[in-house]
This record gives sequence, C-alpha cells and structure tokens, in this order.
Amino acid sequence: MSLKVPTRQANGTTGTTASTKAVILVGGPSRGTRFRPLSLDVPKPLFDVAGHPILWHCLRAVAKVPGIREVILVGYYDESVFREFIKDSARELPQIRIQYLREYQALGTAGGLYHFRDVILKGGPDRFFVLNADVCCSFPLEQMLKLFEEKKAEAVILGTRVSNDAATNFGCIVSDPQTKQVLHYVEKPESHISNLINCGVYLFSTETIFPSIRSAIKRRADRPRLVSYPSSENLDASYFAEKLEDGEKNEVLRLEQDILSDLADSNQFFVLETKDFWRQIKTAGSAVPANALYLQKAFQSQSEELAAPSANILPPVFIHPTADVDPTAKLGPNVSIGPRAVIGAGVRVKESIVLEDVEIKHDACVLYSIIGWNSRVGAWARVEGTPTPVGSHTTSIVKNGVKVQSITILGKDCGVGDEVRVQNCVCLPNKELKRDVSNEVIM
Repeated sequence: MSLKVPTRQANGTTGTTASTKAVILVGGPSRGTRFRPLSLDVPKPLFDVAGHPILWHCLRAVAKVPGIREVILVGYYDESVFREFIKDSARELPQIRIQYLREYQALGTAGGLYHFRDVILKGGPDRFFVLNADVCCSFPLEQMLKLFEEKKAEAVILGTRVSNDAATNFGCIVSDPQTKQVLHYVEKPESHISNLINCGVYLFSTETIFPSIRSAIKRRADRPRLVSYPSSENLDASYFAEKLEDGEKNEVLRLEQDILSDLADSNQFFVLETKDFWRQIKTAGSAVPANALYLQKAFQSQSEELAAPSANILPPVFIHPTADVDPTAKLGPNVSIGPRAVIGAGVRVKESIVLEDVEIKHDACVLYSIIGWNSRVGAWARVEGTPTPVGSHTTSIVKNGVKVQSITILGKDCGVGDEVRVQNCVCLPNKELKRDVSNEVIM
C-alpha cells in the first residue's frame, strides 16, 4: 500500500503527495579500474571534483527535491569506505536519512535494486529515483518528477543529445518528440539509431520496476543455455546463485541491457531531455572536464565557495580554506586546489585538479592535469595535458599513431624534478620523474 502524506496546497485545500525515495548506485572496487591510478588510493565515488566528492554532487541534488527523506547508497565496497562520508553528509543534510547497503558481490544496476527491494519499499514509496554515481550533470530531478506526474508515467529517464559519432558508445533512446514517450531503447547499438542518449538518471514507479526485473529474471531462468565457467576477470559478470522465494535463480541484471527496452514497450516510459551539461566520469582523465562543468555551474549560481575573481584568479576557481596560495600565482579557469596544498610564487595552474598536501614550487606550470595527493612539482617544471574539444566524451587522443591519455595524471606521492617537462602521461604512485617524458604510462 502506498503511503500518502497530507499537504497544504497553494489554494489552501489539503491534498495528498506521493512519497519518493532515492537510490544512488556507487559500484565497487572491481569496477573503477579505468579510474586508475586515482582509484588506487580513493574509491571513485569519493574522489574530489570541484572541491567535493563525486557522490556529494549527486546527494546534494537529491536533497533539493522536496519530500525526499531517505537516500540509499547501493554498492559492493566495504561498509567502512562510506562511513565518514555518510557522517559528514548527515550533519550537512540533517533532513535526509542516508544508509549504505552492501551487495555480497556485483549484482548489476537492476540486480542490486531487486536484491534490496524490501528496504527500498519500506514505508510504501510510490516512486524512487535511481542515479549512477559516476555521472556529472545538473540533475534536473524536479523536472523529471513533474513529467512523471503529468504523464502518469511508470518510468522517466534523463536523456541528452551528443554527436552522432559518440552516440553508439551509450544507450540510445528513440522518442516521440511531441509526447516525450520512449518508443525504443538500445544499449550501445552497432549502428546509428538516435543521438539522444541515456544519462544514467531514472525515476521509477515502485509498482512497475520490481515486477519488470522479476520477469527479466524469470525469462533468463527459462532460457536454455550452455554452462560456462567464467574466468577470474569476468567473475563479476557471471550470475550469482541466490535462490529466490519460488526457486528461480537470480542473476546479475543491468537496467540498461535487461530492463529498459522492455519498459519501452509499456507506453508509459518517458524521457526528459536536458539541454544542460552532462558527462560520464569513467576514466581518471574525465574528472578534469567534470571539474570544469561543476565549477562553471557553481560560478553561475554565485557560490560563495569559489575564490573571488582578481587579476590572478580567472574564475571559476575553488581553493580549499587550508591551502596556501602565493598571491603572485595565477590560477584558472576551471581549477580546484585541495586541502593544505602549497602553491608557490609565479606558478600557473589552468584546467586542473590539485589534490591535498601537494606542493608546486615557484614558476612551475600545471595545465590540463591532475596532481595526486602529497605530490611535488619542482621549480620551473611543466606538467601538462592536451585540451579536449568541448562536447567531446573522451579524454584520449592519438599522438604519433598511438592512443594516449590527453589529461596528465600524477598518482599519489609523485615527484617532478626542477625544470622537468611531463606531457600527456599517466604516472603511477610513488614515482620520481627526473627527466622529460611525454605520451607514456610511467610504471
């Protein structure tokens, strides 16, 4: 039975409002390999972008939706990973109860929802948001809710337009431009069907989504198949053998591949197309464009967290209150400086993330890069990547016929010597660079 909460309408009459929850999918340690070397030290959802963990941006967006009182994080990291984050967030957002539910292994985006369905359904919510934590966008959740109510929808998906070339790397949505109804959904199609893609943000009716997942499980159970023995790399993609109440075999299930195309047949599946920014944070390098997008958004909303513009601060720039920045250093645009970082005289930093306890000595230059925790950049050194085109959804480029990372990344505790130049490199933790390097992964 759905829980209805009495509310006072604008006209003074008492109406009822449906109850809403939110689920944020945070993944787990066997994912995030593309986020190395940064994920070697911090789980991807807790990596700082624009001065806050990636997960915080999702959580803050959910907290702005009136009526949401509960947020559930679902993943397969150890419980201890999110303990401090949840404590800090609970202080900042006291109106919301935040809990973390750990899968015993990777169950897939739909499998995790189904596994914890009793917790999600507790209190009788009518609908719930599902957000992938590795998405960077303005999260227009209230607009999704409005569309959901207007259309009496069973599901609403957030969509955005990308170039035709990029579209086949994502889930593609064919929709009716007038009614916004989803007519067809294909995950990573082999040929072009649409440039409207899945942003990884959903709103589901509780009455519809769990039966949909259950029938997908049943379909699989009924389908004859060869018994396979998965290799260790593919263990997380193999199915798990938990028995359901009626003896069905439960499997890894993904919303994108296994559920959404069926929902498109229901006629009650709609898409909200966002014209605002959107980006996936898959690789470590993609944190730099995500940082820029969140900083620009904060600048537009005149966030007091950002450094005041000046001759040497080209906005938007985030400087942690504990960082020490020489007044002659020139920062920006799109720069984040982490806790206790020390930025010397005459330093130039642009389009970069400088993490905590980093030291950048005088007259060094850091462009299109991420400088890892406790790293040191010597005097007159250059650490630089290559700018990627606005609207591009990749951070790799081809140099001399070889695909290289366009963003230079120094892992934790790296050192760059005085006057050394590092260009388009990924450097694993604890490395000392004493000579010029370019287009390399430094092991």
